[in-house]
Amino acid sequence: MADITQTASSSLLDRLDDAALASAAPSQIELIRELRIKQKPGWTSRLSPSVAAFVTNKKGMIGVIILLAMILFSILAPMFSEYNPHRRAGKPHVAPGYEHVLGTTRMGKDVYTQVAYGGRISLAVGFGAGIAAAVIGLAIGISAGYFGGRVDDILTFFVNVVLVLPGLPLIIVIASLVDSAGPLVIGIVLALTGWGWPARTIRTQTLSLRTREFVLSAELMGEKKWRIIFKEIFPNMLSFFMGGLVLGTISAILAEAALSFIGLGDPNAVTWGTMLYWAQNNMALQTGAWWEIWPPAVAIMLTGAALVMINFAVDEITNPQLKASRGIGGIKRFLRSRGRSADVF
Repeated sequence: MADITQTASSSLLDRLDDAALASAAPSQIELIRELRIKQKPGWTSRLSPSVAAFVTNKKGMIGVIILLAMILFSILAPMFSEYNPHRRAGKPHVAPGYEHVLGTTRMGKDVYTQVAYGGRISLAVGFGAGIAAAVIGLAIGISAGYFGGRVDDILTFFVNVVLVLPGLPLIIVIASLVDSAGPLVIGIVLALTGWGWPARTIRTQTLSLRTREFVLSAELMGEKKWRIIFKEIFPNMLSFFMGGLVLGTISAILAEAALSFIGLGDPNAVTWGTMLYWAQNNMALQTGAWWEIWPPAVAIMLTGAALVMINFAVDEITNPQLKASRGIGGIKRFLRSRGRSADVF
């Protein structure tokens, strides 16, 4: 009789515990809110998963908006200013005002106009050198890692040669041989010396991917090698390609600005770097003409920040480990808020 009573009591306690757990269980809305799960808008269902993930990423969209604003500002420069960036537009060192939004230089040139027109060359050099270096590094890295053998040995030799070639000293030597190194020369040299690290990184990843099941299955099915490279391997290299592209573009913009700032660029070209060069020569800081220095410096910083945010967004989307670690962090916070142990992770 005592055993029956004890069994009935334990079953009753189990039911009460189950009822208490059921009543304490959060609803779906509460679970989504506490785990900080962001529901995607309905219109993103028409897009591909990768594009939809990028569009709903705040970092990526902020970076795209800033970058597009800088590009459009430079392309549509004649619509934003009536002055010529190479000619005098007013009195020397006029402070920012209604007639000159960002003031004038010591030579009387409109700073606003020079920033707009200067972005054309600076962005062209940056994107040209960055894209060229990233594409060369991608082609050589995938080819060396996938084909292997003698192809890998030859391409790796050239990669090692490029890695020991310093880009900036080479441009300085070229500038000493000619009157000045123009933006085109700077861009070409940076493109030819900047693909070494992307190629080495992509080669290492390709070596690990070519033995995966999906690559081996494609080879057994008789797929052509170029199709395997573009359909199977390249999608897994997107984050590394974007990383190389962003770093190459930022490095090219900063290198052009640095070389022009120290006087090795073409002083007659209107770029963000030559603006800083003339601001230094005209002693803008000593005379208090801050408006001659800050606009090109802020333009360079905004462009770099936009590219870095785009790179972060692409890395979050294409890197499964980073995506999983962010999801686990939300689950840990949820469990701690409920008084549960999160040591299982």
